[in-house]
Formats: sequence, structure tokens, C-alpha cells
Amino acid sequence: MTYESLPDRTLDKHELRALVDELSARPELWREQIAFSDEQRHYASLYRDEYVDVWLLCWTRQNDTGWHDHDISSGAVRVVQGALNESNPRIGGSHLSSTVGAGGAFCFGPEHIHRLTGATDDTVSIHAYSPPLWRLGQYDITADGVMRRISVSYADELRPLDNPAA
Repeated sequence: MTYESLPDRTLDKHELRALVDELSARPELWREQIAFSDEQRHYASLYRDEYVDVWLLCWTRQNDTGWHDHDISSGAVRVVQGALNESNPRIGGSHLSSTVGAGGAFCFGPEHIHRLTGATDDTVSIHAYSPPLWRLGQYDITADGVMRRISVSYADELRPLDNPAA
């Protein structure tokens, strides 16, 4: 699946996964956008229309999205260089965590809450969302397990809130 062959409708998470898999094999579309910073995660919009939104994200070990969801959008992530840690919150227990290395990918529906951090320096990933992102939910989980959600713009950089649980 390429930009040219995208259907004129919202894509499901499996179609988004096929899209990020295809785009990972076409570095000429994103290579020039790669940059790294410990202070803020570098990201670049690669494509956006009324049905899909595609981003290149660059990570160091210092970069952390904090807990978040993608509001009404499904998504897919493909790691093309390095590795990402994906964590899912678990109230009252240890959070679930996995490391996705170069060549690995995952997809999710709009109900998915997670936190991404760079597992290695110089990590590069491609993300696709449908419908395109407009709002995201950012979460704070206090030490005693209380969770709150704050709605933020897709244009805001995701970072941990004041009291992120580890």
C-alpha cells in the first residue's frame, strides 16, 4: 500500500500496519527528515489527507511520550532503526512492557493506551493514524493508582505529565 493507492475511506489498524510496512521500505520518502534531540522528540509529518496521517518520529533514550491514547484514531507503528519500548498501563500492578526492534511493528485501535520511549539512541519509527489525528488523550497515573485524562492537540509534543507513574 502506498500513498497513491490509499482508499478514500478510514483505514483499519491492519491496513495502517500494511502502510507503515510499505513505507519503511521506501527511505527516499523520509530519510532526509531524520534528526535527533535529547531535549525533545523530533517528528515530521510525511503525509496527511482526510483519511490518514503519517509521521516520522526520531527517538533517543531520553524521549518519552508519557501515557496517551489517540482519541478516535487507530494506528500502526513500524520501527525502522533502533528500538522502542511500548508500555501499557496496568492499575494496581506492574505495567506491561515490550521492546520493538528494527523491522518490528504493531497496530492498535482507538481504545489503546500506551507510552513509548526510546530503547536505544538514534531510533527511527514510522507511525500512521486513521482517521487523521486531531486530539489525543494524555494521562497521569498517580502513585496511588488514580488516573486522569487531559485532551491535547495532535500538534503538541507528547511528554510525561507532572506525576507520571514509572
